[in-house]
Order: sequence, then C-alpha cells, then structure tokens
Amino acid sequence: MSDETKISDADVLYVAELANLELTAEERTRLAKDLNSILDYIDLLNELDTSDVPAMAQISDRYGSAEKSGSTKFDYAQRQDVLRPCLPHEAALQNAPDSDGEFFKVPKVIER
Repeated sequence: MSDETKISDADVLYVAELANLELTAEERTRLAKDLNSILDYIDLLNELDTSDVPAMAQISDRYGSAEKSGSTKFDYAQRQDVLRPCLPHEAALQNAPDSDGEFFKVPKVIER
C-alpha cells in the first residue's frame, strides 16, 4: 500500500458539490481517508497474477434457455405489456394537493 494520497480534500469537495452534498471538514477528511484506503486495496488486488484464471461466464446464463441465444434467451422472464385504460386526466388531478388545472404542482427541491 502506498503512502501517496490519491484523493485530496479538493477532490472530495468537488465530488460533494457535484452531488449537492454539504460536508463538514471532518466528513471530508474521513471520506478522503476512506476513499484512499479503497484505492490502496484495489492497487493491492491489481498486484495479483490472474493470467491463469479463466474468464467467468455470466451467472445468469445458468437460468436462461440453452437452445436460445442473444436477446431471446431470457424471454421466459418477461411478460408482454398489457394495455389498460388510463385514469382520466381530471380524475388524476382531483386529489392533487396543488395543480394548475392541467399539471401537478410540486415544491422545488433543488436550490442552487
């Protein structure tokens, strides 16, 4: 494992801003430490020689139909769409806490 820091506080701050998260300085420090620990472990795993390890097959192949292939292999697990009558527009809006008569009105949840 390396002592080199791969994830800086600035990196954590940047990702937190993208995710619209507010982190304290303590949380940023702990998160940077945790992420660096994960990357160190991945580096350790990358040191393993896997050249003699055969590639794994898809696990889901054991449940699919052997005589079918490609996109039809798992047809048994899907059902056909059934068209049913929709709720009338007026009835859908009838119990809405707020609407403009045509659309539902919802509170703004993201402010920047």
